[in-house]
Amino acid sequence: MDKKVAQQHRSLSLATPTDLGEDATRDIAAALTTLLADVFALYLKTKNFHWHLSGPHFRDYHLMLDEQGAEVFAMTDDIAERARKVGGPTLKSVGHIARLQRILDNDADFVTPQDMLSELRNDNKQLVGILRQLHELTSSYNDHATTSLIENWIDEAERRLWFLFEVTRLE
Repeated sequence: MDKKVAQQHRSLSLATPTDLGEDATRDIAAALTTLLADVFALYLKTKNFHWHLSGPHFRDYHLMLDEQGAEVFAMTDDIAERARKVGGPTLKSVGHIARLQRILDNDADFVTPQDMLSELRNDNKQLVGILRQLHELTSSYNDHATTSLIENWIDEAERRLWFLFEVTRLE
């Protein structure tokens, strides 16, 4: 089997039946895969900050970030499975995440709790914007199921953003 035939065989073996059409499948699956990379980046950053918090509000912030991390992680399987349901592929590795993510990592040795919370607030705000763009895309293709999921994810991200905003307000 030559290389081109093998590649076509692999592509066909992943094709999931859908009535969305080739353009919708390509565009929505690609956007969901990029969203998934962002969500994994946000999850790991949230857990990084959860693990490395210190200071007088440690317990409250530690518990809040643990809750937020769990909520973010809960999105991952739904996003990946939705990309597959519409007929596309999704993430395959940590390297794939790194190539696609738009939410930036933070590998600093020390970050103050206030800076951690502010950075996560901004990241969740960025995620809301990404989700709104994806909502427009899925709506334009009449992909109601994905659009509905996105609406819930927007609500969850706005809630995280609100909590992070409130705890980063100057006293």
